[in-house]
Amino acid sequence: MAHGFLEVERLQKSFGGLRAINEVSFSMERTEMLGLIGPNGAGKTTLLRLITAVLRPDSGRVRFKGKNVVGRRTWDVVNQGIACTFQNMRPFRRLPIIANVMVSCLSPRAMKRGEWVKRVEAKAMDALEFAGISDMALEKASTLSQGDLKRLEVARAIATEPELLLLDEPFGGLSPAETDLMAQSIRRLHKGGRFGRLHSEGPAMIIVEHKLQQLMKIVDRIVVLDFGTVIADGVPDEVVQNEDVIKAYLGEGGI
Repeated sequence: MAHGFLEVERLQKSFGGLRAINEVSFSMERTEMLGLIGPNGAGKTTLLRLITAVLRPDSGRVRFKGKNVVGRRTWDVVNQGIACTFQNMRPFRRLPIIANVMVSCLSPRAMKRGEWVKRVEAKAMDALEFAGISDMALEKASTLSQGDLKRLEVARAIATEPELLLLDEPFGGLSPAETDLMAQSIRRLHKGGRFGRLHSEGPAMIIVEHKLQQLMKIVDRIVVLDFGTVIADGVPDEVVQNEDVIKAYLGEGGI
């Protein structure tokens, strides 16, 4: 039986008596950019952690290219082609930011891609250029602003050459101008820009974001969570008119 690129099947996850993820199911194709939205506490970050095996679900499955990733080690999931950024950033603060990215370039997945010893520094610089912080390559990570740390997280993730990239609030902490630049970089990466050497197209993406106007411009489809449950799944124009979404998240004023 043929399987889709990513299939999330009836995931459930509770913390104590709180059901954080409740029977969540959706799938996506290799070419998609998917937005994941919902009110604070809806379960968005928990869902990303389940997909990347940082957390193990109480029940349900996550299949990536036909293989169940539940129960795998996180580093194994990265080597299968899934990378993720999270809101709680943990860089190597005493190292220059290029060294932070070079660590990602030394992952087993990245090391399989040709002459990695000769390319590791250049590849790290490519990732930093995509994130818009190559001019700070030699600065220590401890000196970076919140917005620049966010961009460092993106650079570290794409350096593993993922086929599926999960971004947890990539626009958080960025100014309007910086947000536009990040959105452009994300679009370019998805289309197989300079960094997309592994495939003719760039990675599929799941993007969690509260800046909805910017998100709507770049994603193909949106899944909406509320209290850990999927309440809508469709193209952006449909989702913003969904009555359940308006009640739960958008409010009467919409986006």
